[in-house]
Amino acid sequence: MSESEFESRRRFLAFLAGTPLLAAAGVDLRHFRSLLAGPHDQQIEAFELAQDVAQDPLITAAGQAINVFDFEPVAKKNIPVAHWGYLMTGSDDDGTIQANRDAYQRWAMRMRRLVDVSKVDTSVSLFGTRFDTPIVLCPVGSQKAFHADGELAVARAAKARNHLQVLSTVATTSIEDVIAARGGPVWMQLYHRLDWAQTRQLVKRVERAGAPAVAFTVDLLGGSNRETLLRAQQVDTRECSNCHKGGKPAPGISGLIDDRDNRRKPNIAEFAPETPIPEVGTPTWDFVKRLKDTTSMKVLLKGIVTGEDAALAVQHGVDGLFVSNHGGRAENSLRGTIESLPEVVAAVRGRIPVELDGGVRRGTDIFKGLALGASAVGIGRPYIWGLGAFGQEGVETVLLLLRRELELVMKQAGTTSIARISKDRVVARGPRVS
Repeated sequence: MSESEFESRRRFLAFLAGTPLLAAAGVDLRHFRSLLAGPHDQQIEAFELAQDVAQDPLITAAGQAINVFDFEPVAKKNIPVAHWGYLMTGSDDDGTIQANRDAYQRWAMRMRRLVDVSKVDTSVSLFGTRFDTPIVLCPVGSQKAFHADGELAVARAAKARNHLQVLSTVATTSIEDVIAARGGPVWMQLYHRLDWAQTRQLVKRVERAGAPAVAFTVDLLGGSNRETLLRAQQVDTRECSNCHKGGKPAPGISGLIDDRDNRRKPNIAEFAPETPIPEVGTPTWDFVKRLKDTTSMKVLLKGIVTGEDAALAVQHGVDGLFVSNHGGRAENSLRGTIESLPEVVAAVRGRIPVELDGGVRRGTDIFKGLALGASAVGIGRPYIWGLGAFGQEGVETVLLLLRRELELVMKQAGTTSIARISKDRVVARGPRVS
């Protein structure tokens, strides 16, 4: 595009910003105008935003969705810009978010014919509990930032569709209230505290609440560089200190928990007075042993992406793994999680369950993960899109769409149960898959 063409488009968009058209489509006009006044890359973002408005009418009810992507623009319209930035940010230039998605395209599926697929069984068993599908609702923090009902709406959707829900340490609803809304146990994701005495209190509380498993997150121990969040915060005109003590929340920047933010995070808002036991350095395998010795819950590690670490986890008695890079938020490795999955599965050798998450958007993605050895496959952003768009109904519809897509590809592949989805159902398409 020439400079004159670019300037003409910029002027036209400036004109649009002064009309009711963009506002009627749900565009935040202050954000739009700030993009137009910004550097070249932000002006390009304004062009793309206007194109989205012009080309894709938003759905107005959850039942109108054809796939999970239909929820994204509705959620973006509903969610405050800084909160949207928190949800959608990756690390650095967000390259690993895209890498997670692209990696699924490097696997093709081998279809089988003339199998009776009139009935398919999508259920799985994890630590003795049966779920209707292998689709896991992965932990996402601060869900009331996306919808007033937050984690409670997600728990009710998980109950309605019988899905495993994993609650974040930094949830905006307590573990007790979520289990009550779910009508049964949920798993808990764990961010360690800098004081072991507080970590121990948190773990004991989760155990008392009835959670059968805790997943210790290990991929953010060094923090992460979340540029998309920082940019979104710069254009959000709300007063952050109304909700976040000290202003804009540090957890989204560093990946660490900042106690200024705990007013809205009931799982870590209050700890009983106890002699502090400060951590020395960041956690190592010794921390995993200490955690296992503290609880009767199953202990999983979330964020394992290599065979070496998977083998060490088994040696240290870990009960399960999440192959995860925090949805591309942890590090900018540019390695999709499904690319990491085969070596983790090979190292584990079937001794413990392995969950895959990162970039899952389709039933075909779920099928490929299961074929490569995952025991279950998790989603994060898609169900939050549903939550932000239509609350509980949106979450339920996201789960329903993914289940339908999974059932369809299972039938196309001649696999009548999850156990029948084996590695011979996929084949590598490109040189980057091993």
